Amino acid sequence: MGTKVKENVYEILEVLPPEVKLVAAAKGQSTLNVVRSVKAGIKIIGENYIKDAKKVYSQIQGRAQLHFIGIPDKAKHDLLRKTNLNMFDMIETINSVDIAREINQKCEQIDISMPVLIEINSGEEEQKSGILSNKLIDVIKRIAEFDNLEIMGLMTMGSTPHQSMQAKEDRKRARKCFQKTKELFDDIKKMQLSNVKMEYLSMGMSNSYKIALKEGANMVRIGSKIYGTRN
Repeated sequence: MGTKVKENVYEILEVLPPEVKLVAAAKGQSTLNVVRSVKAGIKIIGENYIKDAKKVYSQIQGRAQLHFIGIPDKAKHDLLRKTNLNMFDMIETINSVDIAREINQKCEQIDISMPVLIEINSGEEEQKSGILSNKLIDVIKRIAEFDNLEIMGLMTMGSTPHQSMQAKEDRKRARKCFQKTKELFDDIKKMQLSNVKMEYLSMGMSNSYKIALKEGANMVRIGSKIYGTRN
């Protein structure tokens, strides 16, 4: 398995444009495999769970960045509040003003500034988290008022595929979501809002990142194509 992880990392890095940031989504993976991927060249590890992030941080500190990519719902947010946020280089999934406010307060207490991405529900699916596009600008303006958060860009999961992007209709839906997010990204960037840098557009996962790259993503989140089936 270790050799396979290395081969997968090499294969993906070889085809990704150099300006694109690769986040290795390590949800459910062993710390050993995460370390193997870092040794193979991964520079950013994304963790969904606080307990896993703590284990990984002790092994990759100084060798790769650690991003929190989980949904900060009530249960996970309680853990975030009790966690040393210093271990994270970015929180990628800010999906409400309330969550942003509490994370800002935690960052203020420990005197750090946290880069964040704002999550969009670009497919407008009820089961997905994220901010609806028609509310995005208002939410960003409110979050931008928090002194200890830096809005670095947007992220979206896109639409939920029915057949792992094998169906033409799935690819069409994904492309439409990514196009919508890119348009919003560009519009907000032009507004030049204070504390809003709009450097990163995170779109696409293992089954959709190639479509996302064509639509302007400069950060992709890939898990199964690196680590294989999730445990």
